[in-house]
Amino acid sequence: QVQLVESGGGLVQAGGSLRLSCAAPGIIFRNDIMGWFRQAPGKQRELVATITSGGSTNYADSVKGRFTILRDYAKNTVYMQMDTLKPEDTAVYYCNLHRGSMDIWGKGTLVTVSS
Repeated sequence: QVQLVESGGGLVQAGGSLRLSCAAPGIIFRNDIMGWFRQAPGKQRELVATITSGGSTNYADSVKGRFTILRDYAKNTVYMQMDTLKPEDTAVYYCNLHRGSMDIWGKGTLVTVSS
């Protein structure tokens, strides 16, 4: 089964930065929308950021100005640079590839922001 592989999560103090990576082994990027979602304990999964094949980006209001989503076609990888992290950013972060009616997910990477 095809799956995305996230990495880069960890423990960081408030105000710090992390860079998440999402590798797509065996998948060739086409006209896909790549996205990052997150799920905090006791909460529903929510959209954080998306990027289209043309490079258009969209962000949740809560992360605008702090997070940046990037995609590297040569490396078949999507990144999310997270700056000025806040305790409320603590969650499991999931990478998503959306192609037509198909969605591919990774297993997630945990980000913990201490106050």
